[in-house]
Amino acid sequence: MLSKFTRNALSGIILSLAVAPHGWADDLLQEPETPIDDVSVTDAATAERGSLPLDDLRKFAEVFDRIKRAYVEDVDDTTLLNNAIRGMLSGLDPHSAYLEPSAFEDLQESTSGEFGGLGIEVGLEDGFIKVITPIDDTPAQKAGIGAGDLIIKLDNKTVKGMTLEDAVNMMRGKPGTPIKLTLVKKGENSPVELEVLRDVIRVASVKTMNLDKGYGYIRITQFQAQTGSDFTKAINKLKDASPQGLKGVILDLRNNPGGVLQAAVDVADSLLDEGLIVYTDGRIKSSKLRFTATPGDEIAGAPMVVLINGGSASASEIVAGALQDHHRAIILGTESFGKGSVQTVLPLDEEYGLKLTTARYYTPSGRSIQALGIVPDIQVQRAQITEEETQPFFKEADLSGHLTNENGEGDGKSSKRDSSVQEIIAKDFQLREALNLLKGLSIMKASAKG
Repeated sequence: MLSKFTRNALSGIILSLAVAPHGWADDLLQEPETPIDDVSVTDAATAERGSLPLDDLRKFAEVFDRIKRAYVEDVDDTTLLNNAIRGMLSGLDPHSAYLEPSAFEDLQESTSGEFGGLGIEVGLEDGFIKVITPIDDTPAQKAGIGAGDLIIKLDNKTVKGMTLEDAVNMMRGKPGTPIKLTLVKKGENSPVELEVLRDVIRVASVKTMNLDKGYGYIRITQFQAQTGSDFTKAINKLKDASPQGLKGVILDLRNNPGGVLQAAVDVADSLLDEGLIVYTDGRIKSSKLRFTATPGDEIAGAPMVVLINGGSASASEIVAGALQDHHRAIILGTESFGKGSVQTVLPLDEEYGLKLTTARYYTPSGRSIQALGIVPDIQVQRAQITEEETQPFFKEADLSGHLTNENGEGDGKSSKRDSSVQEIIAKDFQLREALNLLKGLSIMKASAKG
């Protein structure tokens, strides 16, 4: 009987289908200074590691030799061994991967926030490429590609049977060059064809907007290395636009696939005065970490609503879980993705490495959200609301000879929002509900002080 690792390795040799998934951004710990050979584990694991499964290794060598001698085409040793490593890692979980030179570049791009392509996070589902989420202000989003869409063809080439890595490489290319995508979209009876021009994707991880007088909106699209400092700048921008003080803030983490763990900690820290933010636990010493908030709430306790959905994963869930456990914000929307593991990049040499799941993370109350997700305090599904047109009411002020108000007739100034902001809120039911809730919380807080 072959061991689990050996079976996975053999499947990697024979099929060569294992690739690192691109459908989410892993929570990445900083690269450890300790070499892989020196990483300490438990005594039991050490004893187990010291005894090599010789029978399984013999089978591995036999399969290796038979492929070398009998496969229809000649395959060199390096290719077979690299395929074996990929298969061994892919059998562990969806996030562990063998990092070859191109994968290292991809990892750097995802954490730096700049790469070339269409601007979509994708995964593999039933042999097709599934769109997890389009990145804001990218060709994909502007073309109408949405979360949940299935890509079935790329430039008339079916993706069925194609590896995720090959599909991603096809979608990337020189800025300005077109690619035709054939998609299956929910609610459509037949596939939809779209031609999208590739572009240099520069992801601004933090965006702000004033929703109403004293009410700010911050969206984090993904957690990059600089997101913590960018978040602080966004808060200061909202403060400058609200000289009377911020009454409340909406933090939008919808369709945020995650990213760098430290960036999530920095964001949560800026909103908490004290207490645990997140802790990680694994078998090696470097994976047992605790992150605690430092004094100072950047918005001075102003009410908060955090928006999440099924596209909110990993680092997004760390922030939402911390704010929820500390009762610092109300979480609104739909259940999050449920990625509760942390990956560490372990270098093998200058070009190759492992991205290995080394820990699970836990919210301050000790919750693991792995495969469960963050359950919002208030469930609000996406919806389209059509407002009914109503005739203006006949009011007291319209009566001839009506008594005047002793405080005056008013200055006639309108308190209406900016038209572009009003249009955004009108199209986004979850955002509208969050703003209404935020205003209610602000009124209650003001009443309590009064």
